[in-house]
Amino acid sequence: MFDWITGFMETGGYGALFVLMLIENLFPPIPSEVIVPLAGFTAARGDLSFGMVIAVATLGSVVGAAFWYFIGRAFGFHRVKAIAASRYGRFMTVTPREVDQARDWFDRYGSLSVLFGRVVPTVRTLISVPAGIVAMPFLKFLLYSAVGSLAWILILAGAGYVLADQYDHVENWVNPVSNAVTLLIVGWYAYRVVTFRADR
Repeated sequence: MFDWITGFMETGGYGALFVLMLIENLFPPIPSEVIVPLAGFTAARGDLSFGMVIAVATLGSVVGAAFWYFIGRAFGFHRVKAIAASRYGRFMTVTPREVDQARDWFDRYGSLSVLFGRVVPTVRTLISVPAGIVAMPFLKFLLYSAVGSLAWILILAGAGYVLADQYDHVENWVNPVSNAVTLLIVGWYAYRVVTFRADR
């Protein structure tokens, strides 16, 4: 995957960067931890503008987040609660009562969840869905998504830019952390499915 991303970035420039960041938000296994430091390294070589790298990567990330927001918005709170009450609740790993609790929690802390969730691997994609489900105002969602995405992208692109041809060290350090967080999330989901009780 790394070689494919490298080749696509070198031949496609800003357009490739936008597409890669969009895909990264639609399909999390394509990691921004590889894409963005590589873009920063490319800017350090003078092939791309660092400012444009930040702008294009942030735009691609926010557009991808908006897609999942509208998926959540299309389902809506009441439909999700009905699904939780059905036999499919086990696979959602939530009960109707927990859906109510999640809405109350997101109503109170939703903005911060979106802001900080955008810098956490895997979560940065998933956090858009509950934002849509509870009908968080779209412009507010965009603002917090953009700020959170911008912070994450600045860190990764800056590391790639500063380290220049040693950018692979960034990938070697950040990618294992990303993988560990993903494994924890998958493990937690599996645990929830196995121990699920509809009446809790």
